[in-house]
Amino acid sequence: MILLTVLFLCIISTYSASVKGHTTGPSLNNDKLYKFAYSAEVYVDRVKAPLQRSAGYRISSGVDVNLLWRNPDNDDDQLVKITMKDVQVENVNERPAAKNIFKGKSTEKIIGKEYLEALQRPVLIELVRGKVKTFYSYQNEPGFTQNIKRGLASLFQLQLHSGSSREVDISGKCSTTYHVRQDQVTKIKDLDSCETEKKRFTSHSRILDVSTKATSATVYVLEDSFIKSIKAEENFAFVVNYRRKTGAKIVSKQRLELKSVQAGMGLIAAKQVAGVIKTLDPKYVAVPLEAEPVKSECKKCPSLSEHWQSIREQMHPDKLSKPEAAKSFLSFIQNIRKATKEEILKIIKSEKKEFLPQVVDAVTSAQTPESLEAILEFLDFKDASTFILQERFLYACGFASRPSETLLKSLTEKFKGDVASQEIRETLVIVMGALIRKLCDREGCKLPAVVEAKRLILNRLEKAKKDDNVQMYLLALKNALLPEAIPVLLKYAESGEGPISSLAATVLQRYDPSFLTKEVKETMNRIYHQTRKVHEKTVRTTAAAIILNSNPSYMEVKNILLSIGELPMEMNKYMLSMIQDILRFEMPASKTVRQVLKDMRAHNYDRFSKMGSSSAYTGYITRGPDVSSIYSLDILYSGSGILRRSNMNIRVFDRSTELHAIQVVLEAQGLESIIAATPDEGEENLDSFAGMSAILFDFQLRPVTFFQGYGDLMSKMLSATGDPMNVVKGLVLLTDFLQEIQLQSGPTASAEFLGGLAIDISGGMEFSLWYRESKTNVKNRVAIFIAGNTEVDSFFVKTGMETTLETETALDFISTVQFSQYPFLVCMQMDRVDSPFRTHTSKYESLPSGRRYTASSGKAATLAGNEYPLHQENSNMCKKVFGAKSDSAGSWF
Repeated sequence: MILLTVLFLCIISTYSASVKGHTTGPSLNNDKLYKFAYSAEVYVDRVKAPLQRSAGYRISSGVDVNLLWRNPDNDDDQLVKITMKDVQVENVNERPAAKNIFKGKSTEKIIGKEYLEALQRPVLIELVRGKVKTFYSYQNEPGFTQNIKRGLASLFQLQLHSGSSREVDISGKCSTTYHVRQDQVTKIKDLDSCETEKKRFTSHSRILDVSTKATSATVYVLEDSFIKSIKAEENFAFVVNYRRKTGAKIVSKQRLELKSVQAGMGLIAAKQVAGVIKTLDPKYVAVPLEAEPVKSECKKCPSLSEHWQSIREQMHPDKLSKPEAAKSFLSFIQNIRKATKEEILKIIKSEKKEFLPQVVDAVTSAQTPESLEAILEFLDFKDASTFILQERFLYACGFASRPSETLLKSLTEKFKGDVASQEIRETLVIVMGALIRKLCDREGCKLPAVVEAKRLILNRLEKAKKDDNVQMYLLALKNALLPEAIPVLLKYAESGEGPISSLAATVLQRYDPSFLTKEVKETMNRIYHQTRKVHEKTVRTTAAAIILNSNPSYMEVKNILLSIGELPMEMNKYMLSMIQDILRFEMPASKTVRQVLKDMRAHNYDRFSKMGSSSAYTGYITRGPDVSSIYSLDILYSGSGILRRSNMNIRVFDRSTELHAIQVVLEAQGLESIIAATPDEGEENLDSFAGMSAILFDFQLRPVTFFQGYGDLMSKMLSATGDPMNVVKGLVLLTDFLQEIQLQSGPTASAEFLGGLAIDISGGMEFSLWYRESKTNVKNRVAIFIAGNTEVDSFFVKTGMETTLETETALDFISTVQFSQYPFLVCMQMDRVDSPFRTHTSKYESLPSGRRYTASSGKAATLAGNEYPLHQENSNMCKKVFGAKSDSAGSWF
């Protein structure tokens, strides 16, 4: 009896296991042929556009599915044959005959006889518990037909219980979640988790980058444990972060619907799958289910040299602030990325002097191993005569969207070697600092080249004796923003002299407030309140700005407010303007400032009525749903009325990050002797100096010196032409995004967005002793061009969308000071000219034969020019300045 009971339990257990295993995946009936209707569709369009107007195509066919073999020891181990029949290719949306590229063409003509035969050749899949264990096909089949069949086979991968797992299908190895409800199963695939070798790169700055969103869902309807219908859909959306209307989407849909079940061939008897394969066709081999790389070649594309000749004139130096220059720059980069080192060198070596700097911009911005090798072979840092080319190369490196360790290593080696120009040597180490930060931001701080470059900068700064060398390494740290550099920066800020102390303080000002420790704030308070030594106004005001921008305490704010009235006259006015700007613009410290102002010792008429010309003001340039941009202008004068420092900033924000787009700082010191005035406290021994420093897209450029020393000042004044001095001029790659995509239906897709900037920033500082007047002028000329190309490539047909955006503008910041009377008259102006704005979109479908359908649309508008408002006091002063200048038409100097 006991023996019978045990035997019965064993039978039940075996039966239960069989049923359980049988229900973990779809199960085909023996001797049956399942006939399905299959379609795969792709759509490309703007993100929010309806699919009914999209470009795209549809591949449809019949699909025969039958069971060849079932494992005698495991019912849930099955070998299934899948065959595509009667393949058709057509538009995904109805088109008039004149716009239908497939009209009058048979499927064989569209795809090609050989490829069509390959596409309709059967494939085999071994399903174990609903998952594809092995995919069998013919070894030498074309990649694109193989991928279409992989996409179809991947649909049969299914589990019949809820849960998550890692699955391998045509998309790669992906995290997949199943939701089961009666006879319906929903499969959600996390496309961001897929392990694949598809190419992808993004821009360094999030604001300049492209946001992506990808979703994949497949819904199965089952009947008798097998598939009745499948609907699968993938969506890929791409939007440019700073212009979210500029973007694209790709939608891929698959449908498989059971039409009939017929009598089919019987099962093949065998113990293992290998025996079945051998019986069926020995030419079948196991191939990966993951898609293989497929890229159609461009047969009529121009060579790099031919392309360069076609765009060359748009890159003339006189056109570098036009959208056409940025457009040509981007297309040149795309072609350089496909070129060999020899092709690149041929153009560089044969080009004329006036075009070479633009070629260097593009070759460096391409950021391929071949382009880097070519440019490094061409440039000789021991030759001072190629200074301009070396500088353009280095600046393009500093703006690199995705710098490599190889690039940093190469620059470090150049810095260690012989460099003919001291200015290039300075630029080299400044750019190294920028590359360190970009690589660290991408979790590359421990790369050998980064470690070596950091050690070199910090060690040489520690050993530097000359002021010029100290400043050079401090500028490198201003780009690198290394946390470990903060102690040495504090030392130079508090103990350094003149420009070194001021520079170290501005470096600390660039750090995120989270890095500004208690020790940093204590040092800044000592500098501002001059606890240990007398400091210049520029250092003290920078220290105050650091304190007020890093979550200041009640007492820190109170002490700053109480100091107003005890400071030099112009510093009093500057600090008062800074406090008022914090309150008016609702900056983070405004809440604490308001609390302090309730104390009448800090808030009284005597303190808040100080006279002077210095000021600080912040305002909005744009406020939009995508990004907002603000400008800030602050200007600090010496007690004698001569400019000490002017600072113009433009920052761009989105919901989570910030980009320091532009900063132009004009500084002057030691000029009191020109007008026989008395220097302010702490500035009695400063040498005469004037210069300009700029930050462009978070990258600190090498400062420009107008004059250094009294002798140089007199020489420049006597020989001055009035022409502004160039700070930066060239072409910059802003947005650099590429993502290759494997669609589940088989085709490959790609989304590429490039944004280029043509820029010309110059500035000047002029004095007129005759008219007792000084004037500073910063001119910013910029043009932006964005090009996006989103494409689905099925080898025999392509569909996609090209989108462009272009704009150009000019922004001038002018500061005029009349010191013929007291108090001085100061007028600041910030003007923007009319800005044309154009967008264009082109959707297309094309065949290799050249047959093409295109639908285009575009918009053009002009953003009216504007004089940006500053405080009312400035407006009143400007009226006096220009009223008093009635007939002063003499030349400067």
